[in-house]
Amino acid sequence: MNEQLTKTLVDCVKEAGGILLDYHNRFKTLHVQSKGSFDFVTEADLAAQEAIIRLIRSRHPEHDILAEEDRTIPGQSVTRWLVDPLDGTTNFIHGFPVFAVSIALEHKGAVVLAAVYDPCRNELFFAQKGQGATLNGHPIAVSTRQKLKEALVATAFPWREKSILSVYLKGFTQVFKRVSDIRRSGAAALDLAYVACGRCEGYWELGLSPWDIAAGHLLVKEAGGSISDFTGGGDHIWTGDVVAGNQALHEFLLKIIKETLGGNVSA
Repeated sequence: MNEQLTKTLVDCVKEAGGILLDYHNRFKTLHVQSKGSFDFVTEADLAAQEAIIRLIRSRHPEHDILAEEDRTIPGQSVTRWLVDPLDGTTNFIHGFPVFAVSIALEHKGAVVLAAVYDPCRNELFFAQKGQGATLNGHPIAVSTRQKLKEALVATAFPWREKSILSVYLKGFTQVFKRVSDIRRSGAAALDLAYVACGRCEGYWELGLSPWDIAAGHLLVKEAGGSISDFTGGGDHIWTGDVVAGNQALHEFLLKIIKETLGGNVSA
């Protein structure tokens, strides 16, 4: 992979992370707008995204960009950046220090580079297709725990479409009865990064957007994990329904999801 692309990716997440951290330190004066029901955008999202897009376009003007807060119609390039300038916006609004910048580079339909940066902990998760995944430059791998009773699992409630909560909770209950515990961080990119580095054994969520999943997808794959949509297929980046983990936990979660959600329920 072109070293310049890697440098651009890392520079983007670091610069955006610095912007977010500056706003986070004064979150009580943050200007917040509503994009829809329970969905918000802040001046921090917009400032971070502007910095990312400016940097990408200055170095790779021929590339397309798909970003959460930008509805620009894509061009015809075979190379595209998928950008989430602030994953965990609700946390951010409340000063809850769990959020990240998530960027993936897609080439000819496949994610080939990915970075998730947590500025509060100065943790940079990075992956290159076929080259493994790292955390601050050190190789990472998914957890080797196989026993359900020892497993820590991450999830998120269907906050965009709360009408399906009762259906979702059927699966949640079945998982919770079998595993050690469940966490709900409010930042999908970090949940996937934590699966990749073994901090939790599995994760599932529904109703996400491509920029929420793309970078974490490659992290999990390159760390030796399994990731799929709710049918077990590979369309999770675009369906928004994702289940991930080491092989044992992925199989367990997928079985529960198929039993309780019918295999594919999008918020």
